[in-house]
Amino acid sequence: MEKYIGTKIIHAEPMTAEEAGIILQRPIDTSNADEEGNGYLVQYPDGYTSWSPKAQFEEAYRKTSGLTFGLALEALKKGCKLARKGWNGKNMWIAAQFPDEHSKMTLPYLYIEYPAGHPAYPNGSRVPWLASQTDMLSEDWMVV
Repeated sequence: MEKYIGTKIIHAEPMTAEEAGIILQRPIDTSNADEEGNGYLVQYPDGYTSWSPKAQFEEAYRKTSGLTFGLALEALKKGCKLARKGWNGKNMWIAAQFPDEHSKMTLPYLYIEYPAGHPAYPNGSRVPWLASQTDMLSEDWMVV
C-alpha cells in the first residue's frame, strides 16, 4: 500500500467520550482513549459528527491559526482566505483564484485584498501577491 496524508478543514471541540456520548446519543468506543476519556467532538464538512481520542486527534489536526506556509497553501487550495498575524494593517487577506472551463486564465494565482482606507490603496484593491521568504518561513498564518 502507498502512504497518504490527509488535509481537511473540520470543526472540533475538546470533550470527553462520556460528554460526546450524551450529545451523539450513542456509546463511544474508548479503547484508544486515555484513562480520562479525553478527546474531541468532531464535525466534518459533510455534517457528520463523531468523537476522536485526544492523542489521535492532536496527531492529525491543528488549529487554523499559527499555520505554516505549507498548511496555509493547502487551506488556500480549499478556498479559504488567509492572513498573517504579523502583517501590518487590519482586514488584509490573501486568496487563490483558479481557472475554470470558461476562464482565460491558464494557471492559478494568489492575490491580496486590501480594505478601503489602507495607506497604499485608500479605496481598497485586489492585487497579485507573491510570498516573501519571511512569509514562507513564518508560522503565524491563520484562516480568516
